Amino acid sequence: MRGIKKNKIAFKLHYRYLLLTIMTLCINGLFAQSNPLIEKVSQKLGLVNDYTAIGIMKTDVSFIKASLGKVKVYFKKPNLLKIKKEGGISLLPKGGVSVTLNSLLNSKQFIAMESGKQLFKGKELQVIKLIPTDDALDWVISTLWIDASTALVYKTFTTTKDNGTYEVTMEYGTYADFGLPSKVIFGFNTKDYKLPNGITLEFVEDDAAVAKQKALRSKKGTIEITYSNYVINKGVSNSMF
Repeated sequence: MRGIKKNKIAFKLHYRYLLLTIMTLCINGLFAQSNPLIEKVSQKLGLVNDYTAIGIMKTDVSFIKASLGKVKVYFKKPNLLKIKKEGGISLLPKGGVSVTLNSLLNSKQFIAMESGKQLFKGKELQVIKLIPTDDALDWVISTLWIDASTALVYKTFTTTKDNGTYEVTMEYGTYADFGLPSKVIFGFNTKDYKLPNGITLEFVEDDAAVAKQKALRSKKGTIEITYSNYVINKGVSNSMF
C-alpha cells in the first residue's frame, strides 16, 4: 500500500511539474510572438534610414516665454534624433524626446498587449500597450493608438523612469507612406520638466513669487512642431548628433 501511495504522490508531483512546464512554455511562446500590427508599423518606419526636416515649433510652457521658431530636425537609424532651433535654443524637455517611436520599436525588447479599440479624432484606432522586458530601457510602459488600415500611429502615451510621462499626438499628410507626420504635438507635465542645457530661470525671492512658480510647475506644457518639408534617405552625418 505504501508503495502505491508513493507512486501516486510521485505521479501527482510529476503531473504538476509537467503542467507548470507546459504553461511556462505557452506563456513564453505568447510573449515571444510579435504583434502583427506592431510589425506593420515597424516595417513602415523601417523605410526611413535617415531624414532632415524643416518645421515651425510652437512652445506652450507656462513659466517660459518663447515665440514661434523655425527648427531643423535630423534623424538617423536606429534612434539618433536632434532638433535645432534657428537663432535660439530648443526647449524640448530632456529625456522625453529620446523616447521616440523608433527607440520604442527598434529594441524589440517588449511585450505587446492589445487593449481594445478607441475613437480618436473620428478614427477607430487599435490600442496596444508595450511593456519592456529589459530593465535597462529608459521607459516603463507605452500605449500606442494605431490605425490598423494604414499602420500609422496617431498617439502615444509613455511613462519613463526618470523624466515623467509624455503624450505625443501626430497628424499625417504628404509623407504618411513613410510613417512621417506633418504635425507632432508633444505634451508633458511641467513639474517633470528639465530645462535644456544653457537655460536658467531667475525668480524674485518672495513667498508670492515662489507660490506662483509652484502653481505654474503643476500644469501641463505642450510643444508643437509643424513640418513643411522632409529630405529622406539622402544621408545624415553622425557629426550632426
